[in-house]
Amino acid sequence: MCVWMMEMKRYTPPPSLLYKQSSGRLFNISPADLHPASRNHTISSAAMSPLLVLLGATLCALTMSSEVVPQADFNLQGIAGKWYLIGFATNAQWFVKRKATMKMGTAMLNPTAEGDLDISYASLSSDGSCWRKNSLAKKTDTPGRFTYTCQRWGSENDMRVVDVNYEQYALIYTTKKKAGELTTVTKLYGREEEVGAEVMEKFRQMSLEAGALPENIVFLPKQPECPAA
Repeated sequence: MCVWMMEMKRYTPPPSLLYKQSSGRLFNISPADLHPASRNHTISSAAMSPLLVLLGATLCALTMSSEVVPQADFNLQGIAGKWYLIGFATNAQWFVKRKATMKMGTAMLNPTAEGDLDISYASLSSDGSCWRKNSLAKKTDTPGRFTYTCQRWGSENDMRVVDVNYEQYALIYTTKKKAGELTTVTKLYGREEEVGAEVMEKFRQMSLEAGALPENIVFLPKQPECPAA
């Protein structure tokens, strides 16, 4: 287990959440970003601190690895239906800039006859309009693991359902690859707008294990739902 330089409750993942060794990079950090002597100007200790914390999160995630095994005996039909997006975690810069204004949305998961997963997401914007996204997640040889391309952002996505109680919650782990850079996103979905404290803690610990900084693990505020499209 990767150990942070802070006190943290040790997380024991469920049997379905197993990690394998990997050599992938989660963040595009070069040696020049880390060594003051390699630049033409001096970086203060205060300026270096956030970067070192980010590097620590990166190394932690790499130690735990980028390979996550989906839940055993995954039931595609069981995950069908409506889910609320309750928790979201990533170190991606777009999220860091917008996390303060993000609110809860809803996802509809519809299995196809071919075994793929049609995902429709909607979230109410501050101006009253609805932000919508649709993706067709293609099945892989591993049940509970899907891949899809995000046309809007131009990223290749690898999504795994790592822990699910089909009547209560689902923990989703996704890696997004764009222009050679790999980022990780973890999500907590619930059948209702709220889940128990134990599930929230399970999501928080999973996100830390995946390399998310504590401040980038967010539980989204409730808001009215978008009308049906």
